[in-house]
Amino acid sequence: MSSADFPTPAAVSAVPPKYLNTSALLLMALASGLCAGGNYFNQPLLHSIALSLDVSETTAALTVTMAQVSYALGLVLLVPLGDKLERRGLAVTLMLLAATGQFISGFSVSITMLSIGIIMAGLFSVAAQIMVPMAATLSDPGRSGRAVGLVMSGLLIGILTARSLAGLLSELGGWTTVYRVAGVIMLLVALALWRLLPPSRNPAQVSYLQVLRSMTTLIGRYPRLRSRSLMGALTFASVSVLFSTMALLLSGPNHGLSDASIGLVGLVGIAGALMASVAGRLADKGFGVTTSITCLLLLLLAWVCFWLGSTSLLWFLVGMLVIDLALQGLHITNQSVVLQLEPQARSRLNAVYMTSYFIGAASGSALGSLAWRLGGWHAICIVGVVLTLLAGAVFLYDRKLARAELKAI
Repeated sequence: MSSADFPTPAAVSAVPPKYLNTSALLLMALASGLCAGGNYFNQPLLHSIALSLDVSETTAALTVTMAQVSYALGLVLLVPLGDKLERRGLAVTLMLLAATGQFISGFSVSITMLSIGIIMAGLFSVAAQIMVPMAATLSDPGRSGRAVGLVMSGLLIGILTARSLAGLLSELGGWTTVYRVAGVIMLLVALALWRLLPPSRNPAQVSYLQVLRSMTTLIGRYPRLRSRSLMGALTFASVSVLFSTMALLLSGPNHGLSDASIGLVGLVGIAGALMASVAGRLADKGFGVTTSITCLLLLLLAWVCFWLGSTSLLWFLVGMLVIDLALQGLHITNQSVVLQLEPQARSRLNAVYMTSYFIGAASGSALGSLAWRLGGWHAICIVGVVLTLLAGAVFLYDRKLARAELKAI
């Protein structure tokens, strides 16, 4: 596909949108958190689901994979539509469909019905990834990083609190309660979004096939899309090495924590989610490079804390706080760079970046399992450090690309 098949930045002049206020951004943050968090409800409920639906825990655990795979498909197939369709209508429609999936899950009487609900909710929960570039598009250009950071903070807090809320509501009214409550709230928030957000559409008129094919064109056109996507994948892989194995350490003889206590440890990451907004503000002020360097160093520091945390819960908690701060700072800085490459292609750029990001997550989880089998917790820490150093090398390459772009102007 040639670049002529899809308008270049100079070829398309978008109508100046009405800038979003803080209330609208906060509502988008809430919506993003509900959508993304819904994919994690089932993780602490697998035992209850297995008992209720009369299936094995192994079968119930397959619903976790279903949620992840359907979300990945949504990233590739649905998020790019934000550059073709009217964005407000698309985001609200996807959110309504995700809410329908939550209701199906909440009233499931069989594992088949639950699977349909979880797949549907996962596929359409990518409404959250429509709203991230939408926040950048409809905000004051000088504050787009802040807008992206605020919406991402909501998304991340939703993910971090989803497991704890699911466990709490399950204790109060059974495992289906969280799905029913989430479905109702998502319907109300979707309607509020429709009333509050202004319509927004990319002026480029192209087919769906062109939208999908143009993603490969964007990858070839922008070296910094490739470098920042790879950097994001490596950093998320480093953190996923931790997330996929931390329960094995914390439940082991050195710490002996219960499942509920391990879930509470994850809530330390909420402080890291708040870093997303700070990182967005720093990017707006031109401190993206400094933020990236600082966060890469923090990521290395976190792994030192985890090494010490093999026998000290205090050091482990410090590591959790530092690694979430580092991950979110890097993630938002990466997105700030990527979303500025071609303003009218932000949904496709975000789809490319986020797909790479979650490929990194899956790879990190696999590496974590392998490292645990081969060398236990200290092997986990070594793998985390190596992935962080690789991300640092990619960052140095990205800096060369940025300097080359400045010279070419």
